[in-house]
Amino acid sequence: MTRGTTNPNRLRRMDRWIASVQGAALRRADDPVAVDLGYGAAPWTAVELLARLRAAAPRARVVGIEIEPARVAAAKPYEREGLTFRHGGFEVPLDPAGTSPTLIRAANVLRQYDEDQVAEVWQRLCGRLAPGGLLVEGTCDEIGRRHVWVALGPEGPRTVTFATRLGSLAAPSDLAERLPKALIHRNVPGEPVHAFLRDFDRAWAAASPYASYGARQRWIRTVRALAADWPVVDGPGRWRQGEVTVAWGALAPGGPAPKA
Repeated sequence: MTRGTTNPNRLRRMDRWIASVQGAALRRADDPVAVDLGYGAAPWTAVELLARLRAAAPRARVVGIEIEPARVAAAKPYEREGLTFRHGGFEVPLDPAGTSPTLIRAANVLRQYDEDQVAEVWQRLCGRLAPGGLLVEGTCDEIGRRHVWVALGPEGPRTVTFATRLGSLAAPSDLAERLPKALIHRNVPGEPVHAFLRDFDRAWAAASPYASYGARQRWIRTVRALAADWPVVDGPGRWRQGEVTVAWGALAPGGPAPKA
């Protein structure tokens, strides 16, 4: 069981990205089911996920899953059309219709596990996805200013996304404290994620003249420079949101880190 700390709008940045990236798959699905895995002591994140997904896929349904029965009981009064709550864990119990989820979101769940358990959990969750499904697993701070998440398909991890409220950012490496469990202990010299954050900070410093045009313009300039050496897979439309997404293989633990 997680600590369960949940604040309204905590996951808005992650949800916004999910709706953009996975909205088409949800619209195509015969029965578009999304799972909010480990939603916590209050059901706010599941309630908000439904609203945000339905803006992109009007038929989307959300199932909130918690390992603590008391939390499920407390969430039941919030059920409505398209939103249900169930007891369970990483096995992701299927809903009564037997529908595999098109999306599983596991936010702030794996931080309490050991790093060597992450790959097994990822594999287990990805095995529950419907064809074309997506697992989004990551971490954010208590009020949703800083997020880092990994997106995975049935074949495994695909990308890592860094997202922040730009007005609160001193340097991109501030996001290091929100790295997901698979990466947080790898932020040390010689590891790719450490080299990435180092280069991110250098590009941010070089873009300081753009700060006079606002933090957004500085971020965009920074990511453009970063993309010269790192496989950035999104574009300015996402950068303007205070995001950048990088291919997983470039940051995967134990991989070759670019030279300083």
